[in-house]
Amino acid sequence: MRIEDLSGESGEPLSVEQFDELDTILDDLRTRDDEIPQWEFCEGFLAALICCRRVILPSEYLPVLLGIEPEGACGTSVFADTAQFERFMELWTRRWNEVATALNIPIEALDDERAYQPEVMDLRGAIAALSPEQRAEMGDAPIPSFGQIWAIGFMYAVENWPEEWAAPRDREAAKVLDAALQCIVTLTEDDTGEATVGAFEEDGEPTMSEQRLNDFADALWAVYDLREVWRQFGPRVETVRREETPGRNDVCSCGSGKKYKKCCGAN
Repeated sequence: MRIEDLSGESGEPLSVEQFDELDTILDDLRTRDDEIPQWEFCEGFLAALICCRRVILPSEYLPVLLGIEPEGACGTSVFADTAQFERFMELWTRRWNEVATALNIPIEALDDERAYQPEVMDLRGAIAALSPEQRAEMGDAPIPSFGQIWAIGFMYAVENWPEEWAAPRDREAAKVLDAALQCIVTLTEDDTGEATVGAFEEDGEPTMSEQRLNDFADALWAVYDLREVWRQFGPRVETVRREETPGRNDVCSCGSGKKYKKCCGAN
């Protein structure tokens, strides 16, 4: 089965349990390839593909994201079997449809229940909730800031298809594109400000700066802007250049040595 032949259910949004199932599949893939990304990275990558100027098919993006063979039935290099691959694609496609639907709906505020909300984790909050012993076991590895892995995944897709993200000739659209991408690039950077707000609870443990919260909101609006820019312009159209027709008395371009009017131009 070709991977373009797979389709996911387009009904209900993914549940918490189904997001956990995606995490479990990725964890299993990581036992065979330690470069398989976390779901938050995949979520950003998926959003960028949806916003991209042209439709990029699974056979093109799955090798970039997961390193599987584009023509493989199940990507045997990482997936345990065909069933696992097809389940991943089913859940992936459902999430794709959910995000695309959200980005197609005009909204006035990000707290609109129809708005796109990336599936991101507050890792600093989760680690703060651990016991001192558990935190000690984690060592001194840096903890990603809120939204950082999502933004890195988004920009990874942009960087892999730069021709599809090249600025259009329209100056105003080019400005919107550049500003939107810069908002997401800002989110790829670490949050070094004083933690004063919680990611998901107003009265929860402060895990990020107020600036970070604002940057995250700006990045979400940027996704809407990017989606709209490329919807307006559509896929790039390749310029077709016709070879200049020789004059009637010029030597024919076919190489016969005859004049064009007595050779190819005689027809």
